[in-house]
Amino acid sequence: MTSRISRRALLTAGGAALTGAGLAGCDGIIASGGANNSAQGSAGSLLTSKLDLPGRFQVPLPIPPVLKPVRTDGTTDYYEITQKAAKAEILPGVSTTVWGYNGIFPGPTLVSRAGRRTVVTHRNELPVPVSVHLHGGKVAPEHDGYPTDLIMGTGPHDGHSGRMTTGPRDYVYELDQPAATLWYHDHRMDFTGPQVYRGLAGFHLIRDDLEESLGLPTGDRDIPLMIADRAFEADGSFRYPSVDPSLANTPGVTKDYVSGVLGDCVLVNGAPWPVLEVEAARYRFRVLNASNARRYKLTLDGGASFVQIGSDLGLLERPVRTKTIEIAQAERYDVIVDFSGFPLGKQITLRNGNGRGGTADVMRFVVTRTASDDSRIPDKLAAREQLSPDQAVAERQIVFARGGAEMNGMTLWTVNGRPFSEDYVVARPKLGTVEKWTIRALNVEHPFHIHLAGFQLLNGSEQGWKDTVNLDNGGRAELLVKFAGYRGKYVLHCHNLEHEDMMMMANFEVV
Repeated sequence: MTSRISRRALLTAGGAALTGAGLAGCDGIIASGGANNSAQGSAGSLLTSKLDLPGRFQVPLPIPPVLKPVRTDGTTDYYEITQKAAKAEILPGVSTTVWGYNGIFPGPTLVSRAGRRTVVTHRNELPVPVSVHLHGGKVAPEHDGYPTDLIMGTGPHDGHSGRMTTGPRDYVYELDQPAATLWYHDHRMDFTGPQVYRGLAGFHLIRDDLEESLGLPTGDRDIPLMIADRAFEADGSFRYPSVDPSLANTPGVTKDYVSGVLGDCVLVNGAPWPVLEVEAARYRFRVLNASNARRYKLTLDGGASFVQIGSDLGLLERPVRTKTIEIAQAERYDVIVDFSGFPLGKQITLRNGNGRGGTADVMRFVVTRTASDDSRIPDKLAAREQLSPDQAVAERQIVFARGGAEMNGMTLWTVNGRPFSEDYVVARPKLGTVEKWTIRALNVEHPFHIHLAGFQLLNGSEQGWKDTVNLDNGGRAELLVKFAGYRGKYVLHCHNLEHEDMMMMANFEVV
């Protein structure tokens, strides 16, 4: 690198280990160029801020604005988004430059109707290329945000391979899928981690008639919560250990952070440890972990609990009451919290059992007033297709581990012993079929994410349709994966974004 072409050359020159590289070489590997670190329940190392962070529970929770279409017709809603740098007051009294969708972090929320086409035109005014991925979307491959399918920025356009769009780019989403909490984020090859860290993430909600018939909390009591940890420089800018802070050329992070970047400040909807005043009523919270590497173990103090009604790809069949939510990067939990039984003035804090010090807290709710509430939590939510192992037409094993190749003295993160190559395809499932995949995580913790396809877990307690699954070090998940929607080439990868950028990604092709 520095470009994708020279990175490939580096892998070819230094990657004799790729020849015949299999899973045996991944177990217990001693990696060069940085240790396999874990901290606070997450793969990674803690990056501390160089300024004094604010006190907790002082800043009101912001709610991302809902984007309005620029026009509509009989079948389609049309939106426009400009990716650009802008100043934001994330920490009170401090100016931070964000790279944001429409210049804000989080980006504006899109709200679509299931089965109705959404077209989003993206313009890139940033100095670097971008790629937009609708995470959880059943999307044609040319609109999925393949990592080398780029919208070029205002900087030099040399050193890139793949499809390059130099003007506005339309992303077309048919949204033939149930109501769900999706999100959109940057997916540029080698630089997803730092570009999401600078602010390129936002919600995309899908609604449908079934969801609206259930009587769930709506309006001001239906609130998305994007949780993302960050660290800050002394001047208020985001602190991130990029090898190349311009993000123009050399990818990757400094060696102490190759396992992941963990910030010391927890943001919710772009605000540090915010507070939300609530009525004594039920609220629906769409919880998204948009952190690069941090996993959370969420609890509510003061006797409150969660009622989970949805997972990554939509509603569950039945609600599940739980005291704890363990949420890895990119996972979504759709939950209801009932504040009606608490006295006015009651403070209820959302805690992180994986955290230490400031990262042990997330945000606070304060019950401030009484109110009428005609919402409900029905005993049955959505009748969703239940997959059976008998449907599986093939079985595959996917191993996330570190080893198999090096680049610039760093041992890369790999899938089945191989670093990412645009030419290598790990699986070719047939459209409309179900396969059984066994996913293993070695060296440190890894969240597995697959584009296009939803899956159900055969082992573990998580319910519903998912696109991301949390794996501890040495963990194993058995998935039934359904390949529906489109033929074409997609990617699967670790959603620890530092691992993804250091090549823990692979192609699969639906045929």
